[in-house]
Formats: sequence, structure tokens, C-alpha cells
Amino acid sequence: MRETDIAVRLADIRRRMAGAAERAGRRPDDVRLVAVSKTYSVDDVRAAAAAGQRDFGENRVQEALQKIGATPDLPVRWHLIGHLQSNKARKAAVPFSCIHSIDRVEILEAVDRAAAEAGASPEILVQVDLAGEVTKHGATLDAVRGVVARAVECRAVRLAGLMLLPPWLDDAEAVRPYFRSLRDLRDRLCACRRPTWRWASAAGWAPRSRMMAPPPCRRAPSSTW
Repeated sequence: MRETDIAVRLADIRRRMAGAAERAGRRPDDVRLVAVSKTYSVDDVRAAAAAGQRDFGENRVQEALQKIGATPDLPVRWHLIGHLQSNKARKAAVPFSCIHSIDRVEILEAVDRAAAEAGASPEILVQVDLAGEVTKHGATLDAVRGVVARAVECRAVRLAGLMLLPPWLDDAEAVRPYFRSLRDLRDRLCACRRPTWRWASAAGWAPRSRMMAPPPCRRAPSSTW
């Protein structure tokens, strides 16, 4: 893809995001755009970075590590947005600024140990399964409270919020109930949080099939989770 095409597309997306944020009563700067760079080349990543894009999402650890190794000069943040297997947890702990797919305590603890040993502090999102689709991962409603409780007690990782992959439906209105349920779950978790729980700053983002729960609790003008 040509560099000018990438810049034009990014500018259009940012305009649409800003309009949507304003209609929702939010500041455009509070919404973080993560460009999904899986299957795209390092040159495409560089072109997007030159156009001001700072956050990139990858599905597979190995493919991401190759791109991260080829772009050490870029001021960008890398996100792991795909399912994290237990045998890749240690490899993912350091290079990624945010891991979006924590769904088990075992994976969480492996990432936390590796991050603590390396002096890293990645953000993590707890992936929640609200649709029960066999092709997707995520903590069940029965399990999510335990994952969240363990996450806020970790030494290195910082809990940033919840993540949901709803069913892929053509009708946007049919998808909205899943996000409302995710928001309600977030609110319930906030309401019963322990005094020792700490809540890291977070920013929401929402491509069509993925959305992080909006910032749930406010202690200051900045968003907190």
C-alpha cells in the first residue's frame, strides 16, 4: 500500500472517530486508535507511523516480534490483540505495551512473572466471553471476577479494562447489547472492588468487532479503570 494512501485513510478514520466521540460527549483525544498491522509489511507500518499512527495491533507473537525487531527506531506502541497461548506468555510480556486477550489466571501469572523479571509493566485487558461462541476465547462470567481480582494484585502488569469480541453481525443494533452487558459487568466489578485494588489508566477503542470497556471509575479528570 502506498504511503500517501495510508496517510489519507488514517486522516479519514480520525475525522470519523472525532465526530463519533463528540456525538457521544467524549473528547476525541480520549479514544485510542489501534491500527491492526497483522499481514501488513514493515514498510506499511513505517508509512502509518510517518502519518502519526502510534499504536499497532498484532495477532501472533512471532510475527509481531519480527516487526518489532525491524522497527526499533519508531516511537510506537505494540498491542497483542490475538489469543495468547501459554507457551508464548513469557515472550509476550516485554515487547507489548498492552495484551488484549488475558482470559485465564495461569496466563496472567506467566505474563506477570516474566514482566517483573524484565522490569516491564504492560497493560492487560481481560477478555470476556459473553456470546459463548466456540470459535472465540474469553473468560466466562463465572471466571472473570477471579481473573480481575488476580490481575489487580499482580506485581508488574497493569489492569486496563475488559475486552469483548461480539458475534459478527451485519446489524449494528444487534451487536450493541453485548457492549452494554460488558459495561454493566465493568460497573459491577468497580462497585465491589477491594480497597487494595489499583486501577490503571486506560483508553477505549472500538473497531467493529472489538471494543474495550469504557473507562469505568473516575478519581480524577483522567480516565481510570
